[in-house]
Amino acid sequence: SERTYPSFWMYRDQRGEYRWRYDASNGRTIAVSSESYVRRADCERSIQIMKASTASPVWAPADIWKAA
Repeated sequence: SERTYPSFWMYRDQRGEYRWRYDASNGRTIAVSSESYVRRADCERSIQIMKASTASPVWAPADIWKAA
């Protein structure tokens, strides 16, 4: 099947370990895994954690909220 966006892309890096990236609806990468995983299941678990964090609050310094 053809890949749709937005979506996660799981791949193997140069060391043969698993990583993921998240591509937006325009196909551009907007997030990447901060580490590689020896086991594919661990990489998949990391993706599930990211999916579940959509309700997490956004924190930022107070001066950012005042910016235009």
